[in-house]
Amino acid sequence: MDFIDRWKSLGGAAQVPAVRESEADNVVPVIICASEERVGATMATINSVHSNTDASVFFYIVTLRDAVKLTRQYIEKTKLKGIKYKILEFNPMVLRGKVKPDSSRPDLLHPLNFVRFYLPLLDISHKRVIYLDDDVIVQGDIKDLFNIKLKPGHAAAFATDCDLPSTHEMVRSIGMQTTYMGFLDYRKQEVKDLGIHPRDCSFNPGVFVADVSEWKKQKITKQLEKWMEENFRQNIYSSAMAGGVATPPMLIVFHDKYTTLDPLWHVRHLGWSPDARYSESYLQEARLLHWNGPFKPWNYPAVHLDLWERWFIPDPSGRFLLVRPERDS
Repeated sequence: MDFIDRWKSLGGAAQVPAVRESEADNVVPVIICASEERVGATMATINSVHSNTDASVFFYIVTLRDAVKLTRQYIEKTKLKGIKYKILEFNPMVLRGKVKPDSSRPDLLHPLNFVRFYLPLLDISHKRVIYLDDDVIVQGDIKDLFNIKLKPGHAAAFATDCDLPSTHEMVRSIGMQTTYMGFLDYRKQEVKDLGIHPRDCSFNPGVFVADVSEWKKQKITKQLEKWMEENFRQNIYSSAMAGGVATPPMLIVFHDKYTTLDPLWHVRHLGWSPDARYSESYLQEARLLHWNGPFKPWNYPAVHLDLWERWFIPDPSGRFLLVRPERDS
């Protein structure tokens, strides 16, 4: 399957041109997905990034065909109309034979969850990119994240799951997995053969900085696809385990081969419990907040709603609505 079969590029309504190679070095490229049912979440993330930097950010918004128009209208009819962006349509056929249906968390099987595997196939010309999940709010200046020094030979930087004492406390209170044992089935021979210690620290692939040329050189996409196909045949992990089926291939391929992000650039687990909270002082220090887990801040119950809602822009089409408790009048 060639590039054209996999991706279709769609310029923004303002016909923002793709960034030329000569300009690419002065731009912070951010890749984020926009699903039809969560487009308001994507726009809150974009708003937080755009509002907290003076850098020239270019957003590559990846979506499926059914949400292209909705995504464009959301930008063009709100305060976001000044952003530089391009809409890219993902063809889910690329996932055929690689992903099995699983009913425990169907949201984790959404085709857009796998876009992060295919970064070099996007219609972009940058040496380095930032990937963000749609349940993230950026409180810091995105260019500080972009300028992280990647170690030689590393194709990406992630936040390790064994980083901060305050995270450990939160993790213990909600029983969150922080090691490879929580993501891979160590009863399977294919997993044992990897030689990865089950208690090695995992990482969260919802926020990362990628070196695109190193990614291509190491054929990361091909490696990720290999492990997707292996799981399709052998069921070596499942979305019933901690992170869904998009996380384990990343954990396998990048094991011991990634640069570590500053923990404040990925304060996570905000969506794992409807009542486990971080301290306000810690949250103010955080550069990026991630509501990974089932309790999303556009739904209810969820924690730290105010920190997410300050960046929310109401959907001009009226389709994306916040779920909030009825207040007494």
